[in-house]
Amino acid sequence: MHLVAPSVLSADFSNLQKDIELINNSEADWFHVDVMDGVFVPNISFGFPVIKAIKKFARKPLDVHLMIVQPERYVKAFREAGADNLSVHIEASVHLHRTIQMIKAEGMKAGVAINPHTPVASLADIITEIDLVCMMSVNPGFGGQKFIEHTYSKIQQLKELIEKNNAKTLIEIDGGVDLNNYRKLIDTGADVLVAGNTVFSSSDPSGTIAVLKK
Repeated sequence: MHLVAPSVLSADFSNLQKDIELINNSEADWFHVDVMDGVFVPNISFGFPVIKAIKKFARKPLDVHLMIVQPERYVKAFREAGADNLSVHIEASVHLHRTIQMIKAEGMKAGVAINPHTPVASLADIITEIDLVCMMSVNPGFGGQKFIEHTYSKIQQLKELIEKNNAKTLIEIDGGVDLNNYRKLIDTGADVLVAGNTVFSSSDPSGTIAVLKK
């Protein structure tokens, strides 16, 4: 059964607790939390105080996606802030294997995120070590972007890599997921759907999550 992870980046920050409760009471599985530093991506999101605030009210795991340079500096701090899963970008991690070990040593699930232009083959040496791959289906940095169609063939390649290595790695799709493409993504091999605007700009966010779970 696939998972749905609404992206908090699209929530209403003037009333964040309301949207957290909405996700708590929905069929969603995780909270997806995007952290941007304005260096790795051309945008800045939120830091530890906001994540701690989300954690205080969240009754589901926090799936934290770091779009930052030198993520290894903050592994322990994100655990302390409440992260359950921590994904770092392969493009931003010089010593990726070491960073994965650090994440696991802190008791979190370890993920690796890849940008649309990064080949799936670059994960070959790490695939058995990680719990999930966060595959970007838009260029990271902003919500509400158009889905990149090449993502489907990348999912197929990743699925083959996972099966060939007898890995248990989940495939998470992040960016442009909507009610038109979610079913094809699942059919192609996606395990986790991240949805931001699709959920929070909906007139019935809980109903939209329920559809994405079908």
